[in-house]
Order: sequence, then C-alpha cells, then structure tokens
Amino acid sequence: MNSETKAESTLQADGLVNGGDGSGRTLDLAAGIALSSESRQDILLQAEDLLVRRGGVTVLDISALDVFSGQVLALIGPNGAGKSTLLLTLAGLLKPARGNLLLRGERIGNGGFDYRRHIAMVFQEPLLFDTTVFENVAAGLKIRGVGRAEIGLTVPEYLERFGIAHLAKRSARKLSGGEAQRTSLARAFVTKPEIVFLDEPFSSLDPPTREALTNDLERILRETHTTAVASTHDQAEALRLGDRLAVVNGGRIVQIGPAAEVMNRPADEFVASFVGVETVLPGRVVRISDGSFTASVERCEIEAVGHVRMGDEVFCCIRPEHVTLSTNASPPGTSARNVFPGTIRTITPLGLFQRVRVDCGFDLVAYVTRQSLEELSLTEGKSVTASFKATAVHVIRRRE
Repeated sequence: MNSETKAESTLQADGLVNGGDGSGRTLDLAAGIALSSESRQDILLQAEDLLVRRGGVTVLDISALDVFSGQVLALIGPNGAGKSTLLLTLAGLLKPARGNLLLRGERIGNGGFDYRRHIAMVFQEPLLFDTTVFENVAAGLKIRGVGRAEIGLTVPEYLERFGIAHLAKRSARKLSGGEAQRTSLARAFVTKPEIVFLDEPFSSLDPPTREALTNDLERILRETHTTAVASTHDQAEALRLGDRLAVVNGGRIVQIGPAAEVMNRPADEFVASFVGVETVLPGRVVRISDGSFTASVERCEIEAVGHVRMGDEVFCCIRPEHVTLSTNASPPGTSARNVFPGTIRTITPLGLFQRVRVDCGFDLVAYVTRQSLEELSLTEGKSVTASFKATAVHVIRRRE
C-alpha cells in the first residue's frame, strides 16, 4: 500500500471519508463538560459483551466497558495483552464476533448514523499525504465539506496548538518523526471529534521528543475537554494522560478505575507488578487489632491497615516511593510502624530516581533522588534502615 493510500485509510478511520449525511457538520458534545463523578449520564461510549476471535482463538473478551465524556481512558498492559485489539474494536476498525458498541446510548452499526464521523484515530506510524503540512491537517475538513474561509481560520489554530505553525508549507516528506506525529495529531483534533483513539502514538519516538509531545497532548486534551482512549505500555505516560486506567491482560480487563486507585490499590499481584509496585510479599495474618493487623513475611512481621481474618494468606504490596531510607538505626521523627535494618544490594539509575534494592530479610525496593543518594553516601553493601507506614501497605488476599 503506498503512502497516499495509507493516509486515505487513516482518514477513513478518523471518520473523515465516506460517511455522514453530507452536511459537513461535526459534533463536539465533549467540549466544556467537567466531570465530578463517574455517573451514568456522563457515559459517551459503551461496550457490551465484546468478543473478538482470530483464527478461531479468542483474543478479546470484554463483558462491559464505559468511556466517560471529557475523560481520558488509558489502556495499559504488556505487549500482546490485547490493548490495540480493544482500541481498534472500540474505534470500529475491528468487527467483533459478538457484542455491541453504543455512542450516547445509540447502537453503532444500526444504520442510524456513521460512527466514523464522530471519531478520530492516531496510529503509532504517522500516515500522511505527500503534500504540505497545512494540506494534511486540512484534509479532513475538506472532505467534510468545510468552506475555505473556515479552513483558513481553523487549521492555523491547530497548527499553533501542536507547535507546527512554522512548518505549514513544508512537505510531509521532509518532516522528522516528531513533526510528522504532531501533524497527524493536529489532523485528528482539527475536526473536533467526540472521541479520539490513540494507539501508542509516541512509542517509536526518542525520549526528548516523546516527552515534549506528551506534554503538549496532555495540555490540549485538558484545554479542549476531548474524550480520548489511549493504549500504551508506558506507566508514566498512562498516568500523565489518563483520568482512568484499564489494565488489560490476556484479552480481558483485569482492573479499571481512577488512575490513583489502580496505581495504589491494585486488584491482584499481576496488576501490582505491572503498575510499578516493586515489592510484593506473600504473607499470613498472625495478629489483628482495631482496623490493623500484622502479617508474617519471610521471618519478619509487617504491620498494615485493613480488614482481614486471622490466618488469611495475603500479598503485602509496597510502592518504592513510599519507602524511606536512613543511615540511622532509629530514624528520628518517623511515625512509620514498619522499620527494618537492611543492607543495600543494588543501586540502579532509573531516570530521575535511583532504584535501591535492600535486603531486610526480604527484598524491599526504594526510590531515592540522586541528591539523597549522595547526601546519605548510599553505596552497595552499606547498612541502612528502611521504613514505611502501615497505611502505605496495600493488601491483596491470595487466591486459593
């Protein structure tokens, strides 16, 4: 398939080709909506009982999924989990073997309207026409029948939003990867879609370009109140963009909810490990008292907050940013109820932080800044005291 054919296919996926009633109208119901709760009246897109098979094998099985107006739903999960399959199915580009999609309560595919005119799609690979940046961004508006005067006003606005106004007359063939993706994003947003679908659009970009684009996309999504569904395997990107996270594994959604809830209260050990809970410890409840309890973990005891039963088998989950390291045997001023002496086993650079693995009788991971690393003179083999609060321990009952 040549580049122009690919680009036209993308426009069809964006709802810009062969659709609608010919009026050239676009709907922007998401604009100006501020959500305070996940109430049913705010549901824009619903998926019911979705089943997708490939070669007779089930690759996606979703009983229900709601996309809320004005919010960003981030689909996260390992490679091959089914994120892209789910995203393409929600965008109407994959036909499920079973199930329904409803936009504002109206079933998609019943002949009442063309779903593609209400959505836009951005892929990992920018698919552009062999023409100028301006003409690429204007393509969808032209196909929708928007007049030249309105195009002349609208396109520059979105070129400016995505930082490519100075490239308006440049050929798409002469763009860098980041510039091409900015053009692809501007083309999607200029039509003011009700939902924009983003299929790992930054995964092929270098880190600085990816960071800058993520910053701009986050800002534009908030400014325009655009509803979006984005797939990514990057936790930081999901947190930056997503109001809600859906963790996908094995073609199923294993947990969905507000980003902070999923990150801090994972539903099971798989979710915990995937969302960055570096310490997941199997244990057994040995004492209980007034909303808190003690779990025996590898010959040590951890205090946590929660309602459990005596003898319950549990996983104690501790995020690395909740662990404090000190060179004092008794850290001054700490209110933490879990304090353990340990020895630093490894120190690994991790972007803005240093990942420090401490042997406390069990493996415990902490994140510290480079400044803290230097101030405490932390080195491999050094004795330290690790501490964390009982409220920082998230407890998952182990499956029988």
